[in-house]
Amino acid sequence: MVVGLNVQRVRREKGFSQEELSFRSGFSRAYLSGLEAGKRNPTIMSLWKLAVALDVTLEELIQRPSKLDAKKQDGARTSRSRAKIET
Repeated sequence: MVVGLNVQRVRREKGFSQEELSFRSGFSRAYLSGLEAGKRNPTIMSLWKLAVALDVTLEELIQRPSKLDAKKQDGARTSRSRAKIET
C-alpha cells in the first residue's frame, strides 16, 4: 500500500497521468492503477523501473511517509474533497 501511494504521489507531483507513466515505465495503465490502489505488489525490478521513469530514488518509493508528511497529504485530500463538493 505504501509503495502504491508513493508512486501515485510522485506521479501527480511530476504532473504525469497514469498513461504517461505507463509509456515511460513500460507497464500497462491497468498494472499502475492496481499498484496505486494497493492491489499489486511490485518486484524490486518493477520498483527500479518506476523509480527511473519517475526520476526518483528507489528509497523514495518504498519509505513510509513521516507523520508530518502524512498529515499534509490528508489535509490535501480533504481540501480536494471539499473543492469537489463545492463545485
